Amino acid sequence: MTTPELTNHRPGGQVRSALRTVLSACADFVMPPCCPVCRTALGAHHLLCASCWRDVHFIRPPLCDVLGIPLPFDTGERMISAAAAANPPAYDRARAVAHFSGAMRTLIHQFKYADRHDASALYGRWLADAARDLRTGVDVVVPVPLSRLRLLSRRFNQAAILAQGLAGQTGLTVDLHLLKRGRFRRSQVGLTRHQRRRNLASAFHVPRRRRAWLKGRSVLLVDDVITTGATAEACARALKRAGAARVDVLALALVTNEALIAP
Repeated sequence: MTTPELTNHRPGGQVRSALRTVLSACADFVMPPCCPVCRTALGAHHLLCASCWRDVHFIRPPLCDVLGIPLPFDTGERMISAAAAANPPAYDRARAVAHFSGAMRTLIHQFKYADRHDASALYGRWLADAARDLRTGVDVVVPVPLSRLRLLSRRFNQAAILAQGLAGQTGLTVDLHLLKRGRFRRSQVGLTRHQRRRNLASAFHVPRRRRAWLKGRSVLLVDDVITTGATAEACARALKRAGAARVDVLALALVTNEALIAP
């Protein structure tokens, strides 16, 4: 027997559903779905066309468990690359969706520098998939912060948008204010690994009032691109100095040898 409460609520739910359908149709009429890379018309939003999809060079196993870079063969066990063994990073593990090349490079440039957020839902799904072996035990997702000057000029933090998209897909908790960036430093673009490390020395910190909460916690740090890893390392050091037990890193793209030679 149907309860009066359910009977009373059903018409309202039908009206809301119909309204969403109408609004969605209107939105599709004003802004028809298209590929965010090449603008080819598509049948639905938040997708890539077949050609651009093939131009995203996804990073798949086998991987170095620490740096997240592709390895040539799979031993069936946890594998560490020579680079990670020779120079262990401050963070524990890193993962990325794809190489920083092809369509992914275009998407990220549009996202950061052209204020194009039409692929944000797609990024959230990709990040959730790339983070599947990092998500267990995570206490908080933290985006790499921007300096106040850069945030004012850009008007948004792309890492924060990615972190929130990941949280929407996974249910993880995001804290946009746990990690802070200090005084403005020169852009990292064009700097060598050593120059990046020096440029970022003491650039990040955790507010004193948040350190007691952070002690012993597991953090998933989110950024758009891992280039040399200097930014991720500087953030990881700051988080661990403040008490974090573990810091893993997740990004949309990773600069690898393949990324450097790909078109």
